[in-house]
Amino acid sequence: MTPPPPSPRPAAFSLCVYCGSRPGVDGRFLALAEQIGTWIGRHGGRLVYGGGNGGLMGRLADATLAAGGIVIGVMPESLVEREFAKRDCTELHIVQTMHQRKHMMAERADAFLALPGGLGTFEELFEVWTWRQLGYHDKPIGLLNADGYYDGLLAFLTQTVRAGFVGGWQLDLVTVERTPEALLPRLVEAAGWAPTADLRRI
Repeated sequence: MTPPPPSPRPAAFSLCVYCGSRPGVDGRFLALAEQIGTWIGRHGGRLVYGGGNGGLMGRLADATLAAGGIVIGVMPESLVEREFAKRDCTELHIVQTMHQRKHMMAERADAFLALPGGLGTFEELFEVWTWRQLGYHDKPIGLLNADGYYDGLLAFLTQTVRAGFVGGWQLDLVTVERTPEALLPRLVEAAGWAPTADLRRI
């Protein structure tokens, strides 16, 4: 496949977002994805994501584009039809394997963010988390625990520390917040971009 042309302008920051390819049953999560995409676009950012056109993924990408942001989608060829690849991304990369997909997404990101989602979201979050604790990267990772979606997971992770299988310092590698207003500026600033009052505007 011929590679797409380069992005028309540089981005202020690049945020890799993991989230559901389904809409879920609670419309608040779709609204949340739209809010985050709008924030990325309004602040001159670039969204890196899995390239899907449905669920939270599609809403996130649409909102980023509508707000003037850059959207980089990456999808394995085998999932193009199943996940309804978003053809109007600024760049849509079709790769051969999931490993290539995740590697490209990680390379193009300054920071990582997990929103509500399913098994794929969990797997992607834990992989970049593991990579960080092993020293393969030092990029910030955020978990948006909107409406307590991840309360059960966080309780289980606390249990793994008590059981001695995970160190507290490993949990501290991920920044957890309940609102975009609290989390997004922290991630961008931790990635090396200068803090500004404007970043805190949602």
